Amino acid sequence: MACCIGSHELVVAVQRGELGAVDALLQVCQTDARRYARRHCKIDDVDDAVQETLLIVSRKVHELKVLAAFSSWMFVVVRRECQRLSRAMTKTEPLEDAVAETHLMCCDDVSLRIDLAAALESLPAHYLEVILLRDFEELTIGEMAERLHDTTAAIKSRLHRARELVREYLLCS
Repeated sequence: MACCIGSHELVVAVQRGELGAVDALLQVCQTDARRYARRHCKIDDVDDAVQETLLIVSRKVHELKVLAAFSSWMFVVVRRECQRLSRAMTKTEPLEDAVAETHLMCCDDVSLRIDLAAALESLPAHYLEVILLRDFEELTIGEMAERLHDTTAAIKSRLHRARELVREYLLCS
């Protein structure tokens, strides 16, 4: 990896405050950061992840205590940026409860049931599973966590997200 070759000397130069050392370090590491980001980011997020990573590296490389850890630290930064960008893409604006309630009250029972079935079918398996366990089998969060071998916090989060997805589906249909 090009990032490993010569990066230790450049990190030392940056930490000593040598002129141009930061630019040289970022040049050396950009290719590897981009290659790593391609594996962990959506294709649209690669450039943003690399840019943010290089910015973080330039600001925080002074704090690095172990030179041998530079490459792995940089790759952790890339992976975190990919995850942050991915989370930002999936965020949705919450709908006003009154608007949602009005929209759903206008639907007749038959079409609402059909739409609800379609909404449930559209869910990824791990979201559908928690909806079925909670709302159809009427298990508690603790029972669900035990059955799914997960924490109660993870189950609550997954259930909340699943219900939001169903709600969005119903309001957009």
